Amino acid sequence: MLGAMSDPAATADLATRLGAILRRDQIDTSTSALDLHGRGESWDAVRRPDVVVYPESTEDVRRVLALAYETRTPVTPVAVNSSLGGHTVPVAGGISLDLTRMDRILEIATEDFLAVVQPGVTYPRLNEALRATGLFFPVDPGAEASLGGMASTNASGTLAVRYGVTRDLVLGLELVTPTGRVVRTGGRAPKSSSGYALTQLLCGAEGTLGVITELTVRLVPRPEAVMGARAAFGDVRGAVELVNAVLQAGLPVARCELVDAAAIGAIRAHLGLELPEAPTVFLEFHGDDAAVRSATDVSLDLARESGATAAERATDPAALAALWRARHQAYYATVAVNPGMENVITDLAVPVSRLAEVIEASLAAAARTGAPTYLIGHVGDGNFHLNLFFPPGDAAARARVEAAYAEMVNLALAAGGTSTGEHGIGLRKLPFVRAEHGDAVDLMWAIKDALDPAGIMNPGKKLPPRTGA
Repeated sequence: MLGAMSDPAATADLATRLGAILRRDQIDTSTSALDLHGRGESWDAVRRPDVVVYPESTEDVRRVLALAYETRTPVTPVAVNSSLGGHTVPVAGGISLDLTRMDRILEIATEDFLAVVQPGVTYPRLNEALRATGLFFPVDPGAEASLGGMASTNASGTLAVRYGVTRDLVLGLELVTPTGRVVRTGGRAPKSSSGYALTQLLCGAEGTLGVITELTVRLVPRPEAVMGARAAFGDVRGAVELVNAVLQAGLPVARCELVDAAAIGAIRAHLGLELPEAPTVFLEFHGDDAAVRSATDVSLDLARESGATAAERATDPAALAALWRARHQAYYATVAVNPGMENVITDLAVPVSRLAEVIEASLAAAARTGAPTYLIGHVGDGNFHLNLFFPPGDAAARARVEAAYAEMVNLALAAGGTSTGEHGIGLRKLPFVRAEHGDAVDLMWAIKDALDPAGIMNPGKKLPPRTGA
């Protein structure tokens, strides 16, 4: 049955069999539900699932996967569906497994600095629940992302330069394997050298090795003091030079973001925030009051030495929150000022020492397409995004953008970087996986075959075709 659904009789039979193990309100074959689950963010190709299923417990997931394994039905996990690479598009049809009803915070253990949550919990909701504890979960990719989705793509975000990526903050997982078996990986201890690092393997597997049904995540203390700074430049190179200077100075930087003039313009138009329309570095420092004040002073001095046209601190909490809201909304601002347009967004990451040259070469490649282009980057850890827009149905414009996208990825790989710093492979980056990983791709396929022998879990994603296929 794998990849052979969309036959009304087969779909009806699948829905009937699902109805024997779940309540009727957990199964949806309506046109609206199928359309909603047929695409993701920044991915215009649509493939509707045959049925949408809403599990509410690990046992529900186990039953669904056992049935899917028996019938060879594809399963594509999804939660809030903020994926930018086509990860949640059910390219083989079958079941779209919507985990948004599995959204309980099961435990907050402040003395152990951890929380246990279901995969549909979003990171803002977890942090709201932690507000009175003095702790928080520091990975913040934006888009109200779910923790299950964040683990599946090993998401990072603006605070990764200080606190690490999702994989660094996940202590253990509960997983339902593609054959319908429930297993646990990791635990609650701060460290372990026992067994294979299965938790780390599953963080970033993009739903191709099973379904995450529970996460034990590490929490960190909220900083005593937070202070921000902003520096505008005449060009991108000056902005990147500041980033290098801040990192080399060993300042306690928690956020280090770059937004170019075009993206600032989109933010101004969409959010009404008054900012100079110039390449701008946003910084935030965490620590005690004296340390963050000193770090901010040093960063402003470094900004002026790097040629900043404007540099100022942000001490007011409301002003600082507004700056980071603007950064988090930058992608959506670029979409809003290009209504009706399709877009392709890069997710390149390179060694920081190569950042300026790769960004400049990538911007040149984008300029040759004639497409509206916006630069947004977590430059503190060498990760940047270029968002290119083109008219729907314009095959020539799409071809130019796709060619530029490939050129940019190759620039990153040549610099010792990666095609994806945080969004994951999904569908969009499949053509570049073997160039990045070589023969290690065959080892990845061996792992996939061992854990998913029927090939039902999120097929067509993460791994390119096998050698000789």
